[in-house]
Amino acid sequence: MGSEPQLTQSKVGIGWRQAHYDLLLQSAPPLGFLEVHSENFFADGGAPLAVLMAGRAQYPISLHGVGLALGSACGLDAWHLDRLAALVERVEPVRVSDHASFARVPGQGDLGGLHASDLLPIEFNRASLDVMVNHVQQVQERLRRQILVENLSAYVGWDGDNMDEPEFFNQLTQRSGCGLLLDVNNLVVNARNRGANKFEAALQARDWVDAIRSGSVGEVHLAGHAELPGIVIDDHGSRVSAEVWQVFAHAMRRFGPLPSLIEWDTDVPALEVLLSEAEWASQTIADCAALVSA
Repeated sequence: MGSEPQLTQSKVGIGWRQAHYDLLLQSAPPLGFLEVHSENFFADGGAPLAVLMAGRAQYPISLHGVGLALGSACGLDAWHLDRLAALVERVEPVRVSDHASFARVPGQGDLGGLHASDLLPIEFNRASLDVMVNHVQQVQERLRRQILVENLSAYVGWDGDNMDEPEFFNQLTQRSGCGLLLDVNNLVVNARNRGANKFEAALQARDWVDAIRSGSVGEVHLAGHAELPGIVIDDHGSRVSAEVWQVFAHAMRRFGPLPSLIEWDTDVPALEVLLSEAEWASQTIADCAALVSA
């Protein structure tokens, strides 16, 4: 790959971060879409929203949230949903997504709820599924569109887990009508933290992909992770690893070409590094499509 990558398909986007706002608008590389964190643009005006709308004039926008807390038993945050609905109406994004997580607990007194500012893992059981289905349906009714729900990287589990994670998402998408945002890096990170080596983690992640029903995946996320003593962290701070690329290629063969995103949130590199990762993703999609059709 050269220093000035040329994307071969329009399926691939990048996470658009502040370090690249100006350069991306000026250079207009051939990307399929830009993805931003919804909560960064909740204000009614100001410089961030102006930049987002400038990007919207050049690219489709995908809104990816971290604060809906779809798995919180205390219910949705009405203010958060109001702001998201206003942003969706203004931007008209190609996709809206959030995570299968909880972050809110009931408040005391005048506090409507306390927010952990983190993506905490949910239990994989029937009660948790019922909560998620209810909340996803509420969001979709308010936004008047389908949303995607992302599988989480989790560093703890719960004694109440009694459903396989893929089956949880299969039932969630069937019952609520939402789609799955498949994060293949999270699959590998979780497998590694369960004790698998890199080869085993890729195999386990492929099995996870195979267990998901066809037609339910609406977007795929790719990112790097950090290997620390005793733990692997989903830090989005490096290039995509070889084993994650393997799982991504398997997903493309399994589900066909899907909108796919390069995420990079810490130690953000030069824009050309992100574009080279996007070029690799685009080429992988093309190679898999050619293999399937052969």
